[in-house]
Amino acid sequence: MSIKNDRWIKYMCREHKLIEPFVVGQAADGLISYGPSSFGYDVRAGYDWKIFTDILGAVVDPKQQDERAFHSVTINPQLNDHIIIPPNSYALTHTIETIRVPRNITCICIGKSTYARCGIHVNVTPLEAGWHGQVTVEISNGTRLPVKVYPGEGIMQVLFFEGEDPDVSYQDRKGKYQDQKGITLARVLEKPASPPRRTGTEKKEPRGARGRS
Repeated sequence: MSIKNDRWIKYMCREHKLIEPFVVGQAADGLISYGPSSFGYDVRAGYDWKIFTDILGAVVDPKQQDERAFHSVTINPQLNDHIIIPPNSYALTHTIETIRVPRNITCICIGKSTYARCGIHVNVTPLEAGWHGQVTVEISNGTRLPVKVYPGEGIMQVLFFEGEDPDVSYQDRKGKYQDQKGITLARVLEKPASPPRRTGTEKKEPRGARGRS
């Protein structure tokens, strides 16, 4: 398995829409940087946010998340504003970029050191082979102080690792987070309906009856 460099990332973005929107050079002046690095790509935080709150007494259930557990905020992109994550709190946002992972690539998303030095941690997230969509970003404030985070600026780095083609990709198995847009809450696949139980009173089909016209 090998990690892919900036030349490969730029080529794949240009020819195969690996990342959209894509910036050719790293944006950094007065910003939390985003764009290509030597062996990765820094993606941006989106403008829709959900901050965990206990005001309404909701319980967080990964099988069925309750909207009452969140305070939802939308930031106006024109204002270059920030969002404040409260002390010892947790928030969700999404990437501005849509990523299309090839079937022979898997990705690891890691937080930026600029935010880590402020006590902000981004959950390490894999993007599986064949996955497409905007990434839901999980962010925690591990300090006892409020911390500013800037939508529209860099939030985490995506690393691309190449391996052999898998037998089944995320797209092949129709993964539950495929083609997600915006913030996508935790979910589980619905259990398929059970076939009707046999009672023992059904009329038996005569042997050889199938296929006769």
